[in-house]
This record gives sequence, C-alpha cells and structure tokens, in this order.
Amino acid sequence: MAELTVDELTAACRDDAADAGITIRAVLEPVAGPGEPVKPAIYAGARYQVDRRWWGEGEAREIVDAIVIDNVPSQANRCEAALRGLRAPLGLPELIMDLTEIALPPHLPKTLSSFQFPHRNADAYLRDAELDGEPFARTDVGAAVFEATGDAPQALLQWFPQALLYGFWQSHLGKKRSQAKLARSWTSEIVGYRPAALDTRTLGVKGDPLNLSVDDRAQYNEDDLLGGGWDLLIGEAKGATKGKKRDRLSELGHGQVPFSPNEATPAGVSFEAVVQRATVSFASLRRIHAGDGDANSAARALLVALGLVGHVAAFGGAFSLRSGADLRPVDVTWTWLGAGDDEELSIPDLDSLVDLFVGCVEQAEAAGLPVGDAWADEPLVLRPNSALRKAIMATWPLGE
Repeated sequence: MAELTVDELTAACRDDAADAGITIRAVLEPVAGPGEPVKPAIYAGARYQVDRRWWGEGEAREIVDAIVIDNVPSQANRCEAALRGLRAPLGLPELIMDLTEIALPPHLPKTLSSFQFPHRNADAYLRDAELDGEPFARTDVGAAVFEATGDAPQALLQWFPQALLYGFWQSHLGKKRSQAKLARSWTSEIVGYRPAALDTRTLGVKGDPLNLSVDDRAQYNEDDLLGGGWDLLIGEAKGATKGKKRDRLSELGHGQVPFSPNEATPAGVSFEAVVQRATVSFASLRRIHAGDGDANSAARALLVALGLVGHVAAFGGAFSLRSGADLRPVDVTWTWLGAGDDEELSIPDLDSLVDLFVGCVEQAEAAGLPVGDAWADEPLVLRPNSALRKAIMATWPLGE
C-alpha cells in the first residue's frame, strides 16, 4: 500500500493535476459493544437528523433508513478542537479573546480561541474584538483577515489556515462590505444505518428522597436561586412579589416528577452499522490561489496535511461525541482518489502525519508563503469591545 509524502501531496494539488482527493472510511462500534444504543445529535423540536441512504454494495445495494449521528459542521468543530490541542507542537497561529475581566458563571469559557469561533475568521466575536484598545478590524492584522478571500488567502494562511480547509462565509460585516465565502474542502460525518427505531424516547421519574409535594407553590427569582432565592406560598397567597415568578415547587427541582411522553427526550438508537466517512477534496482546494503554481500547490498540500492531522487526532482512537455516544474505530480504510484508478493507502499514525505537516509547512515557507516562522509563537490576545462586553454582562449579570 502507498504511503503519503510531501511530494505526492504537492503534485496532486497542482493546478493541472487530476487527482480527486483522499477519503477515510471507518466502521465504528459503540464502546459498550456492537448493536448497543448510540445517541445521535438532537436538533430543534427534539428531533434527530433522519435520512434515507444507499447501503450495501453491487446488486445488494438498497435504500435504507439512516440517522446522521454527527453532521459535517460538528465534525469540523471536533477536528478544530483537536488541532488546538496540538497548536504548540504544530506551530499553528492562534487568536484568543480574553474574557477574564468579565464575571462569568464557572461553566462558561474564560477565553475564546480562533479554533472555537463558530464562523472562524468571519465570526462576530472577532468583528467585535479590540487589539490593544483599537478595533481589531482597523488594525493591520484584522483588516487583512477580514479582507482575505480564496484568491487572496495570505492573511488566512498566516492567522487562520483552518478556515481555508473547513470553509467560511464573511457575512457579519454589513451588506456593503465583504461577503467573501469559501466552500469547505474537508467533509466528514458519522451516520448510523438501519436503525432499530426512528423515534425512541427516554422515560423516567425525577426522584426526591423526601417526596415533597409537587402541588405546593413557590415564588422565586428565576435568574438566581442561590442564597434563599425562593419562598413557599402558604394557603391562598396572592400573586408573587414584584420581580419574582410564581410556579409549582417541582419547577424548583423538588418533588417526584414523572417524565410525560410529550416531554421525554429522544433516546439512543441501536444501528446495524455506524460509519464515518471523511474526504478532503483536491478539486475544492484548487479554488485557493496563493500565488504562482508552486505557491498554490504548496499551500493546498499544507491544508491537506492539516486536515489529516486534525482527523487522526480527533478520531484515530476511541472518542466520545456526547453522553451516550462513545465510539471506537474497528475497520478503517484510507483511499487515494486518483485521476484514474483509486489506491489504498497505508494508515499513518499521528506522529507520521505531524512530520508530514511539518514538511509541508517548510515547503510552503520556501515558496514564500506566510507560514512557519511567520506564525506567531504566542497567541494574539484580543478583548471584547464595549458593545460586546455589555451584551455578555446583560446575559450573565453576575458582576452587578
């Protein structure tokens, strides 16, 4: 089986190359064992992403029920999180929004990373940031990042290389400013085939060791229940005190409360098979033009290597998507999608992929691209502007 090299990736990413990409197919198994329930992602309306897909090979192929357990945007976010964990050894650049001066609940992050921004370089948090007291968009770095496109990607190569791989849409700057977008070149999803059921529900009872009466009523401050934030309403008490809400004691977490069928959340699903398929498209990467031919192919090869590192770091072993969705790969195939015949690749480990990425960075740097030594050793620290700060504090008014 063939092995990936810097030269091979670079040749496949040239403007005139005909290679299509690399696909990774992994048959996954629940950590609890084959056929055990897996919890798919839940969307608005307490629904799963139900689909109908082709399943099987040759004459045995048929259309079957399927549920998307983890979709394309979610998979990209997981790869970005894995890349952030490898930021230092890979030398990757990072922008950090520092929120430590704002009083926030302990479950919220005290910083936001450029590997976490929902819209990457096109995110509203980045637009509403300041650098050393100046609006970030008016600094040299900020202006370059916001003006970058697939045909002028230098600022993104220097500060947001992941955005060139996973895609972006610059839609938060105003209608008359940049609306640049770049389609993702890396796609990955996890799908469960032949679900045993399409609408399973979790039933149960919220217990109470003292079995307090759920019929009693209380008045309370719904924003903060700490420190005696509620009072029991006795007898025929009138409406709640101004600024407080009146409701049953069960709304405060006391008493035994059975789940009603209408309120029960979707449960895990047993599947015949769970499959992850990830693909990096060389054809899509050819939308990126970083300079002359050598610069183009070097930039694209770097992005391919970045995606492979992120994938293996996130999914190379057992992983947990969410509660009830712990999976492990049991049969993995990497395939080079060539100009003619496809070719199975030997499966690289994370260390060899890191070496591949480093080699691609060195090549891109030699081609004059702003990577490698142009990447800042330490994160660039930003802070929220006054409007964003007020919005955060209005949502979480703990500092008042």
